Amino acid sequence: MYLWYEIISPRYLRQHTDTLKVEGVDYTDVVVDKQDDMAWRLRALCGLKNTLGSGIVCIGGPAGWATPGAPDLARAKWKMDLQTVSYKELGPIITEARADAKTMQRARDRTETYLKGKGVSLETKKEYVEGCFLLDDIFRRLMTKAGAKAITVNACMGTIMRVADAVACLALSTLNDDGYLAFCESDFVAIPAGVLMANITGRPSFLNDPTYPHHGITTLAHCTAPRKMDGKTLEPVRLVTHFESDFGAAPKVEMRKGQVITCVLSDFKAQRWVGLKAEIIDAPFLPICRSQIDIAYEVDDDLLARRMPGFHWMVCYGDYRREIGYALKKIPIAWEPLG
Repeated sequence: MYLWYEIISPRYLRQHTDTLKVEGVDYTDVVVDKQDDMAWRLRALCGLKNTLGSGIVCIGGPAGWATPGAPDLARAKWKMDLQTVSYKELGPIITEARADAKTMQRARDRTETYLKGKGVSLETKKEYVEGCFLLDDIFRRLMTKAGAKAITVNACMGTIMRVADAVACLALSTLNDDGYLAFCESDFVAIPAGVLMANITGRPSFLNDPTYPHHGITTLAHCTAPRKMDGKTLEPVRLVTHFESDFGAAPKVEMRKGQVITCVLSDFKAQRWVGLKAEIIDAPFLPICRSQIDIAYEVDDDLLARRMPGFHWMVCYGDYRREIGYALKKIPIAWEPLG
């Protein structure tokens, strides 16, 4: 009691000086009396442990939005095992799957089950949905073969459409709802944040395109999003086409209004991440990427505009800023929570 409570700061942390002296330990590592304060730190460390060295299947190879070096940073900082499945390899796998009667019937059966689900509205062609469930089936087998629980699709607004005659949008959504981690665009600037958030929270992450902040709100959108954003409940969904191509099946997930969320903004150099707490105030249907949320935040618009790095944001339900920041200092990546 005497050593740890009364003099932990001058004797242990500062070692009889006025600055921190213990490597790898700082003021945020001190817990007094509250088991909840122990629990959230352990939650952060558990998420970090499960992120480091994680395997990810990269359809079309790993990439980074306008940042060719992003995969190397993911390997160096997070020790990620990025396993490429080229489109040259994927093509014959899809052809074989289409020729297999059982595989095709499974895709049709899963389509029927999905469309009968509560809160599902079909506003595109049914065969597009079946094509997505065929991809979902193939992606699961590829992850099993690779010993991975995560997958990402490069060139998902072009090459995948020609090779699969389908978009990957809905397949990535259904995989996230079943406990995998599935991301579009193969953007390893943002994917480490999505993996870390999911491993900390036990909930999927929504990779999105942010718009410009204005009047205390901004819109986040992408053509794929999980429905089980809280890890349990299927949000309502409209199945529409992928926006830019007006083709295939993409989910417009109606995320719940009033939900508190954590936004993580990753920088291109893997040196500084920004955290933002916000609230979903609407799920509009603007002529932009299909799954959309308007979010409100208690931060000055100009401050957010000046401090937001990188491009893609990652979003999860709930406020997990302290856990993410605690995990990041172990990498290390600077954490800048706004507000």
